[in-house]
Amino acid sequence: MEEKVGTEARPLRVAIIGAGPAAYYAAEALFKQAELVCKIDMFNRLPTPFGLVREGVAPDHESIKAVTRIYDRISANPNFRYFGNVTFGTDVTHEDLRPLYDQIIYGVGAQSDRKMGIPGEDLEGSYPATIFVGWYNGRPDYCDLKFDLSQERVIVVGNGNVAMDVTRILVTPPDELAKTDIADHALEALRQSKVREVVMLGRRGPAQAAFTNPELKEFGEIEGVDPIVGPADLELDESSLATLESDKTARKNVELLRAYATRTANPDHSRIVMRYLVSPVEVIGEDGKVTAVKIEKNRLELQSNGSLRAVGTGEFETLEAGLIFRSVGYRGVPLQGVPFDESTGTIANVAGRIIHASTGDLVPGEYVVGWAKRGPSGIIGTNKPDSVATVAAMLEDLAGLSPIADDKRDLSLVENLLKERNLKYITYEDWLKLNKIEVSRGAEQGRSRVKFTRVSDMLEALTQN
Repeated sequence: MEEKVGTEARPLRVAIIGAGPAAYYAAEALFKQAELVCKIDMFNRLPTPFGLVREGVAPDHESIKAVTRIYDRISANPNFRYFGNVTFGTDVTHEDLRPLYDQIIYGVGAQSDRKMGIPGEDLEGSYPATIFVGWYNGRPDYCDLKFDLSQERVIVVGNGNVAMDVTRILVTPPDELAKTDIADHALEALRQSKVREVVMLGRRGPAQAAFTNPELKEFGEIEGVDPIVGPADLELDESSLATLESDKTARKNVELLRAYATRTANPDHSRIVMRYLVSPVEVIGEDGKVTAVKIEKNRLELQSNGSLRAVGTGEFETLEAGLIFRSVGYRGVPLQGVPFDESTGTIANVAGRIIHASTGDLVPGEYVVGWAKRGPSGIIGTNKPDSVATVAAMLEDLAGLSPIADDKRDLSLVENLLKERNLKYITYEDWLKLNKIEVSRGAEQGRSRVKFTRVSDMLEALTQN
């Protein structure tokens, strides 16, 4: 008689690609199933786990990072293994992993930025906001980047929380940032910064802004910084006024912006200038470098579906600036062997079950969670119900599962494969050692931690401890 999958005699074998919140919440949901015995292997491209909690959350938002305590508890489960510093698609392939696992979950996020699609966007000095975020958070991919902070004015395109974070970090006094876990190279660069003004551009009005009330409130609390909002930017059309009636967040945002508009700016302060109903139409440069941004005034048009669309009016303005960061959306990138929907920038799926992009047929045993599933929306906590829903689909599918062959069930097969390829993979125990070192280094400076920003330094530290 064939053993039932998910029992002590035949545990369910699951691989999770990615180690951010969505990936961890999927692992948690599986481990919470009382009648299910499950062994999970998590693979992550970087040595360090936690995804955007480590590499995306602003360093001055320390409390948000406390969620990693939950991920630590999940990782302590004896049925969990972590393989960091292992890149899916190159170090291990879909063909390598598929025979070794009953089910695979992809929780790889949305790794690339959407472009604005305007002339001059690729000039030196024009960057995706997420690269700057990765740089100041010590992400190894970006630790060697140099940003020209000798500019007095920087432009940030977008009105979401990432745009807010970038803006705030650019003008926060470095002595305040020095108390956080900001990367050392970023802290040093910001100490030398000449940036005095950050202009945020929103293509729609203040009632449609995507940032949250706490993020906006922080703008008014930064020492030596004045938030500037022009009265004309707060003139709302009827549809926007209607939005305030039904949307509490939008209503509070507009109240805060109106309060900022009444403040008297101190000429000795740095400035955050918030502009609305404007879109960049060209990045202007000289000798290959950004020198200005041409913007167009917009008006809002009510669409048949009830949404408000920004439409250019033909009225233009040029803002001098030497640096521009875009934060206008994100999209996933295709993974080797995994169906991808180019139109949405997500892994092709129906409610978390992966499908063939061309035919719509289900891909048995393969699933997706988080931004790779639904697109870039929500906050960290949004990923929990999203992952729980995908796990529910996985459990429904167990009855029709084609289990992996008996000779592929040995847990050492994955480790042997990585060792044969001379891959220096990081276990969770290794990460705990690195974490201890980072926290210890931070304590010496009165900070929460001092991060490793290079993979080679992480590996070296592990050989010495």
